[in-house]
Amino acid sequence: MSMHLKRRTLLASAALLPVLQIAHAAPITLPLAVSLPDELKVALASGSPLLVMVSLEGCPFCRVARESYLGPMRERHGLPVVQVDMRSKQMLRNLQGVVQTHDEWIRAMGVKVAPTVLFFGRGGTEIVERMTGGYIPDFYGAYLDERLRQARSSLAG
Repeated sequence: MSMHLKRRTLLASAALLPVLQIAHAAPITLPLAVSLPDELKVALASGSPLLVMVSLEGCPFCRVARESYLGPMRERHGLPVVQVDMRSKQMLRNLQGVVQTHDEWIRAMGVKVAPTVLFFGRGGTEIVERMTGGYIPDFYGAYLDERLRQARSSLAG
């Protein structure tokens, strides 16, 4: 192998190192919803809506939404967000106090696409338009910020 080719290979490998380190880092997770009324109460007490992310195991768009946007916002700013999983038999208490599986709740809410983010306010009502799908990654954060701003404004009013 020529010296020039060795150098290019080394530089390319060095450039990939941060990407490989990120890929091997522990994935960011969100807490699974257990009792939506209780989780909503905690969110409202902090002056925030409750965000519920509908996820699907193996969904790459869900992973991006969770690990690049919702998880970091939860960790850094205390954003009240929980996750419910399509096809999951995990139990939760819905906003009316009825116990059902995550999958049953998702179907009852009419959610058909993962990821979907729902924003709940007082009375357990959705207070802004849902974010359905992955969007273009360059704009996902901006759309999320805008919906969050609208939701907080709705709570303040």
